[in-house]
Amino acid sequence: MKKSIIMVVNPISGDVDKAQFVEAVSFFAKKENLELILYETIGEGDVVKIRELYKEHQPERILVAGGDGTIKMVAEAIEKHDVILGILPAGSANGLSVDLNLPITLEENLEIAFYGKYIEIDMIAINGKKSLHLSDIGLNADLVKNYENGETRGMWGYAVQAYTTLKDLQDPFEATITANNQTITCVARMIVIANSQKYGTGVIINPDGQMNDGKFELVIIKNLDLIVFGKIITGNMPIGSDDIQIISTDSATIKTNIPVNFQIDGEYCGAKSILEISILHKQLKVAVA
Repeated sequence: MKKSIIMVVNPISGDVDKAQFVEAVSFFAKKENLELILYETIGEGDVVKIRELYKEHQPERILVAGGDGTIKMVAEAIEKHDVILGILPAGSANGLSVDLNLPITLEENLEIAFYGKYIEIDMIAINGKKSLHLSDIGLNADLVKNYENGETRGMWGYAVQAYTTLKDLQDPFEATITANNQTITCVARMIVIANSQKYGTGVIINPDGQMNDGKFELVIIKNLDLIVFGKIITGNMPIGSDDIQIISTDSATIKTNIPVNFQIDGEYCGAKSILEISILHKQLKVAVA
């Protein structure tokens, strides 16, 4: 019986034409004598459909052409199965591929997706939802919300909405954080729940983050004036300053005095006033160079 490989494509992510991705994967699959099962996401019922396809075909690998949100969705679908995820970065935000040091070209990524060795990485559960990469409440989630409501995609779309978000900056919020058997209260502009180091733009937000250490970091950004913001986006994260506090833990609760915008892996998830967070150690196999 011919072996299969499943390819999940998000047709609208990143305003990138996916035809070249499908064509290249089809060629590779034919060369390897694999039956290619192609699935295009539609935004509703995708997790269930991917689970059904996996159950029917039992592939050793599933390839994903999309951004962080698409990868997270496929990861949720296959998290309980022994299958390797191959990533073909094709979204507006490709932070996970940046953190995994995946190459830029499609050809190189195809080699890794089909043949590469794998590592087992952690996932994070937040209010029952899964996060692979970086989630946050506050300023960046405001940006993600504005980006989703905007009409321009890609990095230019992010730039336009970053200006809008900073122009319409709301007051900071108060957060009570319980982690490592301690409780602290602080005023913050943004709290990042980080499984890794970098946003898709390449900005390092969590310099010591490891994706397979059984821990996540809470990066509390208390002040975000132009000087601090400038340091962050130029890769000079001001650790040790009074503006930034980092807590490493395997579980935490965040309560805020008002509902605050919240996003998971580039997907806006509404305004929340409580987050229950825990680590899911070595939950997913991902192909790497």
